[in-house]
Amino acid sequence: MFFKFTTAGESHGRALVGIVESLPAGLEIDVEKINFELWRRQQGYGRGGRMKIENDKIEILSGVRHGKTLGSPIAFTIENRDFVHWQEIMSSEKLETEPKNPRVVKRPRPGHADLAGGQKFNSRDLRDILERASARETATRVACGAFARQLLESFEIEIKSHVIKLGEVPEKPLQKTFAEISAIDENSPLRCADSVVEKQMIELIDRAKAKGDTLGGIFEVVAKNVIAGLGSHTSWNEKLDGRIAQAFMSIQATKAVEIGNGVENISLFGSKVHDEIVFEENSFKRTTNRAGGLEGGITNGEELRVRGYLKPISTLRKPLRSVDIDTKQEDLAAFERSDITVVPAAGVIGEAMLAIVLTNSMREKFGGDSLAEMRANFENYKLSLQNY
Repeated sequence: MFFKFTTAGESHGRALVGIVESLPAGLEIDVEKINFELWRRQQGYGRGGRMKIENDKIEILSGVRHGKTLGSPIAFTIENRDFVHWQEIMSSEKLETEPKNPRVVKRPRPGHADLAGGQKFNSRDLRDILERASARETATRVACGAFARQLLESFEIEIKSHVIKLGEVPEKPLQKTFAEISAIDENSPLRCADSVVEKQMIELIDRAKAKGDTLGGIFEVVAKNVIAGLGSHTSWNEKLDGRIAQAFMSIQATKAVEIGNGVENISLFGSKVHDEIVFEENSFKRTTNRAGGLEGGITNGEELRVRGYLKPISTLRKPLRSVDIDTKQEDLAAFERSDITVVPAAGVIGEAMLAIVLTNSMREKFGGDSLAEMRANFENYKLSLQNY
């Protein structure tokens, strides 16, 4: 039994669509919690004008009755309010006359899917590519992840994120406890747990904006109360760290993923890397958590810590050099309305993707057509861990 989701929709199309499958029957769904996650994704200092237009909310079409899941697929939509300005350009029906301003894109942006996608799909208008490649699609993923995390919350699993580095600030990525991350105010401009560092990040964003440039950074997602035994060592595609890495790398502009202290650990002796094991309070524990909660592709009961490395956004207000795909003449890249940085938002998307991966592993291990059946299987497994 696997948790699955599908998304559809273009950045300036009529709406975004999501389908979630394999949540157990009987799970209470709080729509306001889902909308809150969508709101969180839109926040952050350095975001662009699109965030002032959209006010993302979901409309559930199927799979939920009287506030509880039925065990059948859940379908929902998220309206694109900006579609009113793009009705002709993004029409799904054939047009009788050419729009006055067709907004055809011929000059691909370096670092974007524009050119590679145009070549792959043989498109002479790169809008065919960029509309789906846009990070607008992640609104649907955040909603799917919000469904998933409501299941995880019923098993007391918590997921939080924070920004630990933005551009060159600070010199070394921040290291914060789960309690410190949880204490970050939801209205924090950059979801950074250090107020002094956050001010420095804001100053850096202002400098980048003045230059027409963009900034990347590192976000960290932490999951607490994850039970030992999710994932498996038995096959490459069942290793949970591999599944997490793929999920995080699928987030637009993410170019690297780190679990635990993976990067730092490569320069240390093994005696300074591996987490020693103790037996306390009738359970196995690690004295440190450099592995980030995963050993051999399996959760070990410690906090799950994952970092995503986000490159600067490829849409620059001062465009880089490019080439017109028709004339083959050098020109400046096209400009689409964009942000200066989206690292805090990427953290929220990372939370959703981690929730999706963990929910899939929970469904895989504990099954159950109903939440009551799944919980009974979970409690029985917990008992076996206590008796191990």
